[in-house]
Amino acid sequence: MAFDWDDLRYFLSVARTGRLTAAARRMGTDHATVSRRITALEGKLGTELFQRSPKGYSLTDAGERLLIKAETIESSAANIENEIAGEKFSLGGVVRIGAPDGFGSLFLAPRIGELTHRNPQLELQIVAMPRVFSLTKREADIAIGLERPDKGRLYSRKLTDYTLHVYGSRRYLEENGPVTSRQDFARHPLIGYIPELIFTPELDYLGQIGDGLAPRLSSTNLFAQFHATRAGAGLCILPDFMAAGDTNLVPVLPGEVALVRTFWIIAHLDARDSARIQAVMSFIADEVAAAKSIFMRSADQVDQLAD
Repeated sequence: MAFDWDDLRYFLSVARTGRLTAAARRMGTDHATVSRRITALEGKLGTELFQRSPKGYSLTDAGERLLIKAETIESSAANIENEIAGEKFSLGGVVRIGAPDGFGSLFLAPRIGELTHRNPQLELQIVAMPRVFSLTKREADIAIGLERPDKGRLYSRKLTDYTLHVYGSRRYLEENGPVTSRQDFARHPLIGYIPELIFTPELDYLGQIGDGLAPRLSSTNLFAQFHATRAGAGLCILPDFMAAGDTNLVPVLPGEVALVRTFWIIAHLDARDSARIQAVMSFIADEVAAAKSIFMRSADQVDQLAD
């Protein structure tokens, strides 16, 4: 029996995506080629690696065992590329960054182009979505997360804390009266995340500002919440780096109700020594450090910006 590294690359791509078409896109080929390579690998090993269904491909027990071995080989190959082939000193290639929608779109996107200008051979991809990115499955090379990972072969460091306050539009507050205490939240329509689709407890805000509160208007997307708030749909807990300074928004009880969350930057241990990964991580950390004041706002600062 003999199979080459490419066999395992196709296997890993299908294992991580669960679909031939998605794996084919990753591999830069067509789904028929992927299917043929997987079938050939199963023939060489004498066992089925995937269960096929209309929903996609899922690993069998044998596939799960091979996945562990294949990822070990993949890590070794990456180390060879880094340490021997000189990739440590190259700033070419693709780096995919997974980030929450607010951070990725509002903070990172306007700044990251500077890095590509400095390094014309570097291609950057920003996946700005409200979700947890799996670095083990190579959904991203670098992830910005709201929690520090406690398992897996991952490297993480704290980027910054950031503050959030309750906001409402000027027109909404003028028409619906002032909010003078936490108890008043119960009589206002609240805007927030869809409870059953919250992907991390760090986004479950409402329980921290009052008992029994639930959103009347909800979305998985932070920008949808932001624009609904600006349009006068109700009150919403928003990051100050997004809302503070917007002349249409007014902070509500900023001296009494304030939340703090944390952004973490995360990479797979096997990729951390890559020059391009290091360069992107350092760039993001430096940009965040330079903009520290927009992430952490005191009640007085939030009030002043609203005036």
